[in-house]
Amino acid sequence: MAKLSSNPYRTLSSLPLIKVIRPIHRCVPASVNRSLSTSSQHRRPSNVGNVGMAGKEAVIGKQAYEPLTIDGIKTRRAKAGKLVAGTAAYSDSDMFKSPQAFDKPKAKRWDHLLSQESIAREACVLKQAAKHLKKPGLISLGGGLPSADNFPIDSLSMRVPAPPQFTGGETLEAHVGKYDVLKNENGGVYDLSIALNYGQSIGSAQLLRWVTEHTELVHRNIPYADWRCALTIGSTGSLEQALRMFCDRARGDSVLTEEYSFSTALETVAPLGIKVFGVRMDEQGLLPDKMDEMLSTWDEQAKGARKPTVLYTVPSGQNPTGATQGVQRRRDIYDVCRKHDIFILEDEPYYFLQMQPYTGPNAPEVPPPATIEEFLGGLIPSLLTMDVDGRVMRMDSFSKVIVPGSRLGWITASEQVVERYIRHAECCSQGPSGLSQILLYKLVDETWGHEGYLQWVMHLRLEYTRRRNTILAACEKYLPSDLVSWVPPAAGMFLWLKVDHTKHPQAATKSILEIEEDIFKSCIDKGVLAIRGSWFRAERDVAPRELFFRTTFAAASEDDMARAIERFGAAVKESFAGSG
Repeated sequence: MAKLSSNPYRTLSSLPLIKVIRPIHRCVPASVNRSLSTSSQHRRPSNVGNVGMAGKEAVIGKQAYEPLTIDGIKTRRAKAGKLVAGTAAYSDSDMFKSPQAFDKPKAKRWDHLLSQESIAREACVLKQAAKHLKKPGLISLGGGLPSADNFPIDSLSMRVPAPPQFTGGETLEAHVGKYDVLKNENGGVYDLSIALNYGQSIGSAQLLRWVTEHTELVHRNIPYADWRCALTIGSTGSLEQALRMFCDRARGDSVLTEEYSFSTALETVAPLGIKVFGVRMDEQGLLPDKMDEMLSTWDEQAKGARKPTVLYTVPSGQNPTGATQGVQRRRDIYDVCRKHDIFILEDEPYYFLQMQPYTGPNAPEVPPPATIEEFLGGLIPSLLTMDVDGRVMRMDSFSKVIVPGSRLGWITASEQVVERYIRHAECCSQGPSGLSQILLYKLVDETWGHEGYLQWVMHLRLEYTRRRNTILAACEKYLPSDLVSWVPPAAGMFLWLKVDHTKHPQAATKSILEIEEDIFKSCIDKGVLAIRGSWFRAERDVAPRELFFRTTFAAASEDDMARAIERFGAAVKESFAGSG
């Protein structure tokens, strides 16, 4: 294979350059000019994510006023012109947001909640040095950006299912080469020479644009102006950084969450020396009145921690319970957080897996949404859309709707919070994988586009609806209804089974944990793995009040799901019958 020994693009790609060029002739109302511009024709972005590097290297034409629809985004892009963003180009969401987003008040500041670690973090000095690259004729011997000539990957191709059906074998192909931008090939916006080199901790400009547009499309009318997005290495990574930003062991900080919570999240908190307190739940998840009562009567001495200042919650298809907060429940939770000045970490990996209503084993199914607009209109509004203060950091992920191995997601929060997040990322992870970014960009932007991506999640939610209905039919057939109960999940991939331990013949002499362990061991012996509910308790030092098992309908075949539920039912019956 011929070696690309002399490539002018290698020099260009080392510059932190991002431009979106279009004619500046559209009339913009004066009120918007005040929000968008710090000069007569171009808005100079603030230094979120790149102190000292934004300057003149980051230039963008004003986004046109268009409806917050897929067609509106297409029109905005056409008027904005081609995106040019070389290696390690700085960008931020303000470059890609609609003008409508800026005509609102700014978020509150959260200095009083930030940890000492977060406050102490400063911009990466090596990244600050790059500001000198704008000097004409300067030869850089400073930055450690390898030459793309030495990258051993020249091109990548992938075949993906074609929207809107995604079935029947019809596929689309996506290709990316090393120097597509220089050659104006394969879209000419993002290539391997850029993606495989070092980048900004906020993520690539190319994928950040898509994420920002997607956020406006789904969460229309975010109540404050200065919201931003930043790419992440998945929700677990963003949670760990967020906890370090807002929680301080030396202050005796603590976190609130559901009484049964994502076990990995709990295991992320524990080594930080931060105490976790669980809030009682019902079929819609966290109970706001119980949360308010807990906070209003907080006793630091008795609890061994300060009154919590952070809430971690999974509002849709909560892991492990499968509970989904309704719109009023979310509003009530947000109001309690405002009352007690709680910052909210909204973890939403299952948001688009809001399924069709469960109507029963033999009842007719509810017709699915016929259009993307109908689908988006039927989603439960996010906490982000209710956030008048900027007290929510929303965490999204491609893991549950595309592939978990991408380790790629994004956060949405106020400018201050995103800036602090990036300060952490610069020295901890340096941002998400370039390979993941370019593959996801090629899929969701260039190949599917916003329309195809939303059609994909509409398709996916119907797959999960079918799977959920399969496991529920098996439960109704094989589980003893006098001993095991459940609430059909409205979102996600988990079914939470409650076992009535009070009817166990040894309930008076055996603890809930002992009965749970007996059933768990019997399940393993019979060839089924159902996860013990106690493993998800937020407060491990508090004895459980009830007995649960978590099951999932995400991966097993329909036949295997039925067999697994039958085996689980046999284990429960054996435990209750064989212990007398």
